Amino acid sequence: MQSSSFSDLGVVFDLDGVLIDSHDQHEQSWFQLADQLGKSLTKEQFKRSFGMRNEMCIPDVFGWATRNDPETIRELGERKEEFYRKLLAEGQLEPLPGVLALVEGLKEAGIPISLGSSTSRKNIEVCFATTGLDSFFGENYTGAEDVTRGKPAPDVFLEAARKIDRSPENCLVIEDAHVGIEAALAAGMKALAVTTTHPLESLVGTGASRIVDSLEEVNSDSIATLLAE
Repeated sequence: MQSSSFSDLGVVFDLDGVLIDSHDQHEQSWFQLADQLGKSLTKEQFKRSFGMRNEMCIPDVFGWATRNDPETIRELGERKEEFYRKLLAEGQLEPLPGVLALVEGLKEAGIPISLGSSTSRKNIEVCFATTGLDSFFGENYTGAEDVTRGKPAPDVFLEAARKIDRSPENCLVIEDAHVGIEAALAAGMKALAVTTTHPLESLVGTGASRIVDSLEEVNSDSIATLLAE
């Protein structure tokens, strides 16, 4: 398939578990905050929260505040993100296997890419600057502050597609979290799932068009084929 066939296609990436793996930094930062607050937190709760915005997981999964106390939720979220960015700055963050080859291949094929993440723009910018991914995405990223509703609502992916001037039906979302796949389908997009965070068997039946263990398994041609199916 020639790159001219790709002219109306777009790819929207999630960040964590897809482009990078800062799972450990997220986990450590939540547990640091729990210790600081004297609150209980289990590994199962953390796993369930992955991919959610702080406004959802703090009240609904961790139970550290109620939905009608947005100020406490915001303040706790900011404290967690400070821990997270400090851990990122201290560590060696690199793109996951296959990421650089894929984004380079998409660029060569003329398929624009965008990012739709539940994390804050500050976090995205730190991750992009640390890994060099900013040179591929530029300003085409959408974070938690850019939309009213977080995943599984489709808003973040719809906004990400708008930034690259692509219609939802011509976009593929690459995700690792169940809420992200749900959001992609709600946006009218196809989803490709990566087993970085959740095992393959838990992603079967989510509606993802394809499930891979690594982005080394896909390229611009296979993405175009998937969107044409």
